[in-house]
Amino acid sequence: MRLRPDDHISEDDLVEGRKSLVLDSAFASLTGALSGGVILVAFALALGAGPVVIGVLAAIPYLAQAAQLPAIAIIERVRQRRLIGVTTITAARVVILAAALIPFVPDRTLRLPLLIAAQIAICVLSSFGGCAVNSWLHQLVPRAALGAFFSGRLFWGTAVACVGTLVAGLVVDHPYGGDRLHVFALAFVGAGLAGFASSWFLARAPEPVMPDGAPKTSIVDRLRKPFRDAAFSRVLVFMGAWTVASNVAAPFLAVYLLRQLGYPLATVTSLWVTSQVANAFTLYAWGRVSDRLSNKAILAVALPVYFACTLGLVFADIHDHEMLRLALLYGFHVFMGAASGGIGLAIGNLGLKLAPQGEGTSYLAAIGLVSAVAGGIAPIASGAVAEWFSTRELSVLVRWVSPARIGEVSVFDFAHWEFLFAISAMLGLYVMHALSRIGEGDEISERRVMQQFGLETLRSVNQLSSVGGMLGTLFSFGRLLERRRAARHGSLR
Repeated sequence: MRLRPDDHISEDDLVEGRKSLVLDSAFASLTGALSGGVILVAFALALGAGPVVIGVLAAIPYLAQAAQLPAIAIIERVRQRRLIGVTTITAARVVILAAALIPFVPDRTLRLPLLIAAQIAICVLSSFGGCAVNSWLHQLVPRAALGAFFSGRLFWGTAVACVGTLVAGLVVDHPYGGDRLHVFALAFVGAGLAGFASSWFLARAPEPVMPDGAPKTSIVDRLRKPFRDAAFSRVLVFMGAWTVASNVAAPFLAVYLLRQLGYPLATVTSLWVTSQVANAFTLYAWGRVSDRLSNKAILAVALPVYFACTLGLVFADIHDHEMLRLALLYGFHVFMGAASGGIGLAIGNLGLKLAPQGEGTSYLAAIGLVSAVAGGIAPIASGAVAEWFSTRELSVLVRWVSPARIGEVSVFDFAHWEFLFAISAMLGLYVMHALSRIGEGDEISERRVMQQFGLETLRSVNQLSSVGGMLGTLFSFGRLLERRRAARHGSLR
């Protein structure tokens, strides 16, 4: 199979390449569903992971973004993005397949360290290869076709990931007499095989020849400027605050549902799918509202909803009625998913909009750097905090004393993981303060945002296929590659 750049790409090649890339996304999403997210957390818990280990696993993908910095230099030197991307991403899938052997390692004390090492290798290789693939696809797909192309990738990727996660949760919960760890091994085998199919379809997509290289400017020098820009530094503070606040609790939500509330994995995966569907369903509406109003206005609405739901998780188990508690959890996941769609879209657009014209390379890379550092530190620190809170509980009681009787009513109880949700919600107050310091044109009322969002949601009921492909890593360091070349040609991608 040819991995070198193509000197000529016909229209037929481009059409077939797009189809291959949609299938690549579907199989890649299946790989992630069977080896990451909720399944990875459940696997780590089955191996005996504590809060700190869960935090480390959540931090690895953020810290691995640093691998894109050396990838930029190598890509510009080798100038074969398909070769680099397919090779490194396939290598990551080999590691996923090898991780299926972890449950069979005789020494149980080695299993968790091996899982962490495997995740580091997978994320570093994927990040390195993703840098090449992002640059390749942005040059391959015309701007006019980006919406339709990424909507197809998003639709099939989300659909396959949801189905894969649900099936994996059901199978793990019902191993039919087998060891649950062996079922996790089968899930990783399936993830590895799906990953190989993804790599095969990725390799079938044509690769244009890279344009002339960018000016010889040090990346370090280019990264310094955004931090010295007083106006943009407020954006960086906001981005860092949001990343910390969201990653204090989000990585541990599955652990809370599995361990503290005692739900089976099938129920937890169904809650995750509910959130993803709500996210995808509302993303198109958020995009239309963003075009009409402002990103800051969207954040002013979506952020309070997200953090209110985060805090609401603490009170989900206040009712003894099982169905009512589960209904509350599904409701919180719907609103959190919808809010996350608006937050992700608005944050991505905010950075693009406020970066000075012609300086997108360094400014967007600075956001990626801040997010990587904050996202790497927050879950590890939260894991350590959760470890400390594991033997502590906070209760607020209302006591009534009368001559006839003495009664006590528990208002709420904070125990273990619930402290993280409360901390995340409190940090959300600072996130809102950091947002208020950012200037983005005229101020828009939250009421107007909700009105516009409601109208667009009604319009998008029958237009799910138009959802833009804006999810994922919006500020990967890989954007440096395209934007450095664009700067050479006088146009900012």
